[in-house]
Formats: sequence, structure tokens, C-alpha cells
Amino acid sequence: MDFLPTPLHPLIVHLPIAMTVLLPLFGLGALIAIRRGSRVLPVWALATAMIALTLGSGLLAKETGEDEEDAVEKVVAEQAIGPHEEAADAFIWATGVVLAIAAVGFVGGSVGSAARVVAAGGTLAVLGFGYNVGHTGGQLVYRDGAAAAYTTKGGATPGAATSGSAAADDDRN
Repeated sequence: MDFLPTPLHPLIVHLPIAMTVLLPLFGLGALIAIRRGSRVLPVWALATAMIALTLGSGLLAKETGEDEEDAVEKVVAEQAIGPHEEAADAFIWATGVVLAIAAVGFVGGSVGSAARVVAAGGTLAVLGFGYNVGHTGGQLVYRDGAAAAYTTKGGATPGAATSGSAAADDDRN
């Protein structure tokens, strides 16, 4: 697909990050709306759909990351990439578990009510897992130089900041 930008992963990852930040607001908002008398089905369906979209966008981000892994491994050691991959896997699993619990929230009575509270609280856990994925991804780019896999002149882009000993050498010249 030549019409898609390369690398695609940095473009895609912003959606699950944004969704992750919004999830607790939708979960809490749904609980408040239901408590105030709103019908459960449409309100909880919106909160559950947001969780499902977060999972879907996370899976897409993971797939694009895996597609670009070979290029990045040419400039960054696998041991640096591993924590980001593991964080992404944990994020996907956590979001999937919260989505499953949210689905139980459609059941009536105390079971559904309890599931909605647990799922809304679980969105905070998803936020924590999402933060970890973003943090480890940021470390790959800014500390370990993963962006160099897609830049020119041996990893140096005009105007880009450099790191490590090369930057120290440049400062002395």
C-alpha cells in the first residue's frame, strides 16, 4: 500500500493513547448517568464501545509495530525493543479483560451493576498499562534512537537532536 506513510506505527499509536486517556472519563460518566436515571443499555453501550475501540486501535498499533520491527532492529538492540513489546502485550490483554467485564455490565441486577463498576475502575488500570506502552515507546525513539531507522544520512536528520557520544563529539568541535 504505497499510499500509506512509512513508518505507519508512529501515526497509528496516537489513537490508542488518546482512547486510553478518555476511557476513565467514559466509564465514570456512564456510571454517573446510570445512577441519575439514564437507561443502562445506551449509556453502557457507549462506554463499552469506547473500550472495544481502544482494544481495536491497540491491536492495530501492535500490528504496525511488528511490521516495522525488522527496520528498527537494525538501529536498536532487541533487548531495548522487548520491554515495549511486552508492555503492548500487557495493554492488549488488560484492555481485553476490561472489555469482557464491561460486556457482563449488560446483564441486569446486581451482577451487571457490579460489572459496570469493576469495568469503569478497570479503565484506570488500562490507563496505567497504556502509559507504560507509551513510555517504553518514547524511550525507544528518544533514548535509543529508533527513529534513525527511517531517517537519512546514517540516522541524522537535518535539525534533529542527536544523543550519546556523537552528540558530545559534535559539541567539542
